[in-house]
Amino acid sequence: MSVKPPADPLLGPDLDPVSLATTEEGFLAGLGRRVRGFRNRRGMTRKMLAAEADVSERHLAQLETGDGNISVLLLQRIARALSVSIGELFIDPHVDDHETATILKRLERLPAARRREIVTRIQSDIEDDGKARDGRIALIGLRGAGKSTLGARLAADLNVPFIELDREIEKDAGVDLAGIFSLYGQAGYRRFENRALERVLTAHGRAVISVGGGVVSERETYDRLLASCFTVWVKAKPEEHMARVVAQGDLRAMEENDEAMEDLRDILAAREPLYGMADFQLETSGDSVDESFSKLKRAATAR
Repeated sequence: MSVKPPADPLLGPDLDPVSLATTEEGFLAGLGRRVRGFRNRRGMTRKMLAAEADVSERHLAQLETGDGNISVLLLQRIARALSVSIGELFIDPHVDDHETATILKRLERLPAARRREIVTRIQSDIEDDGKARDGRIALIGLRGAGKSTLGARLAADLNVPFIELDREIEKDAGVDLAGIFSLYGQAGYRRFENRALERVLTAHGRAVISVGGGVVSERETYDRLLASCFTVWVKAKPEEHMARVVAQGDLRAMEENDEAMEDLRDILAAREPLYGMADFQLETSGDSVDESFSKLKRAATAR
């Protein structure tokens, strides 16, 4: 018969060394999953995050697999490179939605008449947003799905401007995308993206806009896009994404990365719930450009 070790008087009766070790392992595993999830949503490889956070790739690998501890200072660097607060790395988004909980608590304290007034105001705002969305169509998704080809064709068919947000970002920054990432990093690019989107929305009541796939990782920017445009997730199988990008002559995705396809699948899996918030999902795998365009045009007309 096994004998349970005596509880440590410093830990208390419910936290003996064995259960504490299990708790710590679960904590580190959860922390690692959240770091990996944020990284994948931002489309960053482990090597990219390690370089931007100035953390060794070995330490980052240990953190993501829950196999090693890490100092608070290094964790702060990682959080900064991911454009999140260090606190967000410790919160399970499926369990702790503090914003929603706070709103509900405050509403519960209000008189019924005041709650009805707030609901009426929210409904009015939603209707106004819906009217503003009518003239704009935004295409989101990873590179290689066909956003530029289909977006330009749809814009011509609707006789509205076609805008590639990345080109607008380059105009604002005065350098190309590679230069932006080199000079300002991932966080800097997201700031330019937010400003460029706001400028485009203000200037164009009617347009087709192609938006970079990483926009979904920035809540404020993505919420603005969803509220201002009829949003279409242009999607394809990972193998087709990669094949189309390479066919365009862009081999950067394969450079010094033997696990490019695995990274791509991880990014798609991490972003799928966010992409799924779009108004319409356009699957282009196995379809010709004409077939994909017909689906897109039907969706745009039916909206």
